[in-house]
Amino acid sequence: MDVDVGALVTVLGEVRELLARPDSDYSWSSFLDADAALAEIDELTARVRAEGRAPFALGVLFAATGPIQEVALSSGWGEQFLALADRFDAACAGDS
Repeated sequence: MDVDVGALVTVLGEVRELLARPDSDYSWSSFLDADAALAEIDELTARVRAEGRAPFALGVLFAATGPIQEVALSSGWGEQFLALADRFDAACAGDS
């Protein structure tokens, strides 16, 4: 499976910006807090850059009812998340 690394890194950057908002609500997600979420996104972004592939953990984070969607829904950016999730899928398939 081909991955569009540039597109994937862009999506991860946008997700990171949303997760970093001070009004993000982490109470329903598996992330402990914003710092934990950002650290995980940063680590996975570094792996994408280094390995040129999408680690399995990213699929879990972007899954329906996954941790990012839980934050998105409780923080008011659910629609933005859905658009980002579509772009994530396209980047992972090399279709972006």
